[in-house]
Amino acid sequence: MKIAVAMSGGVDSSAAAALLKDEGHELVGFTMQLWNQRRGISTDENGDPLPSRCCSLDDVYDARRVAESLGFPFYVLNLEKDFERDVVEPFVESYLSGETPIPCVACNSRLKFASLDKMAISLGCDKVATGHYARVIYDEAANRYRLFRSTNRWKDQTYFLWELNQEQLSRSYFPLGEMEKEEVRDIARGANLYTAEKQESQEICFVPDGKYSEFIDRYLDHEGRSDELPEGGEIVSTTGETLGTHTGIHRYTIGQRRGLGIAHEKPLYVIQIERARNQIIVGEEDELEAMEFTARGVNWIAFDTPTEPVRAQVKIRYRHDPAQATIHALPGERARIVFDEPQRAITPGQATIFYDGDEVVGGGWIIRNEEK
Repeated sequence: MKIAVAMSGGVDSSAAAALLKDEGHELVGFTMQLWNQRRGISTDENGDPLPSRCCSLDDVYDARRVAESLGFPFYVLNLEKDFERDVVEPFVESYLSGETPIPCVACNSRLKFASLDKMAISLGCDKVATGHYARVIYDEAANRYRLFRSTNRWKDQTYFLWELNQEQLSRSYFPLGEMEKEEVRDIARGANLYTAEKQESQEICFVPDGKYSEFIDRYLDHEGRSDELPEGGEIVSTTGETLGTHTGIHRYTIGQRRGLGIAHEKPLYVIQIERARNQIIVGEEDELEAMEFTARGVNWIAFDTPTEPVRAQVKIRYRHDPAQATIHALPGERARIVFDEPQRAITPGQATIFYDGDEVVGGGWIIRNEEK
């Protein structure tokens, strides 16, 4: 086949390319330039760019080296404007509204796969390959493509892929879906690739130090929009008692305990972020638990929108163990998810994934109570 390979500059995409090359496929490599690290936003106190192990200029260079080493053409797609519009801006707006977003999902489905899909089609490529740990299987009887977790559960990345539609899944190819990490590194080593021992990236590419509220402060200041920053307000208990003050709702997230600045006889946690009243609502740990939530933007992969309740294991954040629940499809691409047992810190802005064993049934975005 002729395959477009997404090259991140990391060991996974490098090994995927080496594996496909060994299998005799014709490859075309692509790297996406997404965020200008030298723009003056993702910087330290001295104004120097913060080091990043994801989507940096160094990663572009590493990807080019791998393509040259393996002997296939390589191109760089400049998607900085698209990335800012479709990923960074929604990330900032989500925090300003009291949510805790996960931008990597939207980046994968709405930007990376969408862009590569168009490029692959224009070049006559049969598939788009990436270094994700996941599996796609075509179900001939159902005439649909189905998404499954990687056999390597610890590395499984289906959490970031649930928004892919049938068209995108039909062209998606994940060569590493049944491999362990050390096998992947061995492939890179065997091909003498520079990236074989490269460390993995864990951070959001445009916030490499993980300080999200500080990034938002710098971003809005850089854009001349500092007036959009939330003002300070009250921290109140779940019974309405004022306990202290906060410095802006974008600095807090559901389940947070540290940094509240409240002296109390029992540990207190952020239970809810009330954007309309500009309040942080806190309570004791057991008040973090909830039995149900609503999701928007639901994408059903295993089948079309169901007319009957669906039993599934539901994940509410990346490192959450999926819990048994019943999913009720609602109009407008929404769903009501009811757990068998209460779950801790269900957080608006996070992605939720529905599983049937290893298969991804679908997913959506957790919303605030007032959005129902």
